[in-house]
Amino acid sequence: LTMNSHTLRRRKVGEILVSLLLCGILIALDQYSKALASAHLQSGPFPLWEGVFELHYTINRGAAFGIFQNQIPYFLVVTTVLLIFIGYAYWRLPMDRKYRFIKGILVLLTAGAFGNLIDRAVNGYVIDFLYFKLINFPIFNVADCYVCVSAFLFFIAFLFYYKEGDFACLIPRRWRKTDESQRS
Repeated sequence: LTMNSHTLRRRKVGEILVSLLLCGILIALDQYSKALASAHLQSGPFPLWEGVFELHYTINRGAAFGIFQNQIPYFLVVTTVLLIFIGYAYWRLPMDRKYRFIKGILVLLTAGAFGNLIDRAVNGYVIDFLYFKLINFPIFNVADCYVCVSAFLFFIAFLFYYKEGDFACLIPRRWRKTDESQRS
């Protein structure tokens, strides 16, 4: 390895450590909010805006909107595979400024997935407590917010900023060469 590749690798490791720290802070905020909800909301809902939004403790043994009830092993496996893929993608993305936005999205998605994974692994359920009463929207939590915001930003990024070829770096070289040679 040349000095330049050492410097590049050191910068990449530094970037990953900063992202892991940010992810850890986001996960801690999620877990803290769930601990507060568990400690203070089990006696009943707490309206923040009467008839519109309230803090309402509930447990969810399923996924979004309560689907796949009591499928904890499934969630643990799927979330672990997702987190491995996110880690792979993050590592493979170039350090160019252009990829900072998508890396931020991956950090947010990781924090959301990992926050709910912790709950499922430790408790067997996820604590939800944010409730839009006005529209009777399903009760959710901070980790769910991370996942939804990251999904929305991901969609916007792919719609308006990134091009299809911007992510060729995620495909292993041996597959890219095979694909390129078949086009000729």
